[in-house]
Amino acid sequence: MAVCAALEEGEIGALERIMTGRRLQADEVLVEEGEPRRRVYSLTDGMLRLSIALPDGRRQITGFLLPGDYLGLADDETYSATVEAVTPSALCSFPVREMEALVDSHPKLKDRLFRFTRAALRQARENQLILGRLAPVEKLAAFLLVLSRRLEEHKLPANPIPLAMTRTDIADYLGLTVETVSRSFTKLRNSGLIRLPDAHLVDIIDRQSLEAVAGTLR
Repeated sequence: MAVCAALEEGEIGALERIMTGRRLQADEVLVEEGEPRRRVYSLTDGMLRLSIALPDGRRQITGFLLPGDYLGLADDETYSATVEAVTPSALCSFPVREMEALVDSHPKLKDRLFRFTRAALRQARENQLILGRLAPVEKLAAFLLVLSRRLEEHKLPANPIPLAMTRTDIADYLGLTVETVSRSFTKLRNSGLIRLPDAHLVDIIDRQSLEAVAGTLR
């Protein structure tokens, strides 16, 4: 899933020469919203959250990144969001100018980044669909289904779903209160759609019914 997958074995050295490793502890900030974009990143382990500051001082989480995701592709001169580690995370870091030069000389790498761009646009549309749901339980059901599918796309088990993020993170992503998120989990569990072995694991029991709640059943 990582950006280096686009290169042949003999070409990896060109990428490695401009790459440095970066590790983050849980809740450590990688970049701040509005900072000059000097580096781009490929997440290799852990999870990152993206957030923007609202005028009233609250935060709105705009997404979560999984291993294999690429960070900084859609930004222009500055980073459009603050990026923090949800869990201890590892990244490959590349200077923007050197990466752009490498992309220009390696068509396969350019195609790979184009696919990342399309994936980012699809995730933005999914975010809009999730936030457009009226009922909190619909938002949560849609969130769980999208996360399950993304895990599968990243070659990770799609069920049960590990929830590395806190209930507060989920609330700030869905635009709900923590109490409402907790009640929505309870409703889905009591309806027999999911099982909650612990606070950080969701086992989907009835996917078809969960899709119906989320409004994605076709």
